[in-house]
Amino acid sequence: MQEEIPMSSSDIILKGIPKSEHIAKWRRLFPPEMLNPPEIDVSSRKRKWLDLPYTTNPQGPKLDIYLPESTEGPYPVIVYIHGGGWFLGHKRVAYMEPLFYMLEHGYALVSIDYTLSDQAEFPTQIYEIKTAIRFLRQHAEIYNLQAHRIAVLGDSAGGHLAALAGTSGATGALEDLSLGWPQQSSKVQAVVDWFGPTNLAAMQQQLQDLNLPSWDSMACTMEDLFIGADLSQEPEKAKPADPATYLTPEAPPFMIQHGDKDTVVPCQQSISFAQKLEEAIGKDKVIFEILPGAVHEDPRFYAQENLDKVIKFLDQYLK
Repeated sequence: MQEEIPMSSSDIILKGIPKSEHIAKWRRLFPPEMLNPPEIDVSSRKRKWLDLPYTTNPQGPKLDIYLPESTEGPYPVIVYIHGGGWFLGHKRVAYMEPLFYMLEHGYALVSIDYTLSDQAEFPTQIYEIKTAIRFLRQHAEIYNLQAHRIAVLGDSAGGHLAALAGTSGATGALEDLSLGWPQQSSKVQAVVDWFGPTNLAAMQQQLQDLNLPSWDSMACTMEDLFIGADLSQEPEKAKPADPATYLTPEAPPFMIQHGDKDTVVPCQQSISFAQKLEEAIGKDKVIFEILPGAVHEDPRFYAQENLDKVIKFLDQYLK
């Protein structure tokens, strides 16, 4: 059932300024390599399907599927959701390359695009991600996947969307079944959240508490762009986008990792969310780890040693 949450509007005013002007300002601030992040070369991957539309709109967002090359399926699935403040990035962003290590451990890797916040506000993005999960279940036999064993993994904004898919999927909330495959479930069996925001209204105060350089009071934040509201004045509008809003005992197991030197998404976001998760689903189903000295998008998250931890967690619930 589709939620009664406002969809995108082209004339949104944030802090007295049209959203389009905030977007233009952010585009001037970001260096070219962030606006157009390098793309990974996947030409050597033999077992793959690229640019598959996953909604009923053939021109809509697409996903890529990669399968292990040395074993037979069907395979449990890891769905990767890229970060970038809901504003940047794409499904073949170069820093995801270490995730292909998952293929060596018998997992299919699926990477998805979603509509960025310069084109649409929440809840468009989560509707799309959950449609992608339904698409994978609908077409599991075609792509040699195990429909009942799907996990989501995301970094930063992708971590937020992965967490939100996990908690809302367990309750049936935040669904737009008109996007496709309504007969399928969007529930996932596990979530890996790397340094994702989970309480959007609290973000800016937590960043101020870190004594960072002062923020332009007239500037729109990434969270504001994503929600389509000035959250400093209307914090309640962030609640439908917070994963904790949908927490129930039926939520899937979570692995959360965050660096204590993160000055983009404060570590307190994950600390608070992990505590709520433990209360809802039990400490035995929550792994929470703070990486000492790690910054935002720290290479340590993508190192093989850490990926082995992630695989060990996923193996418990997907194999």
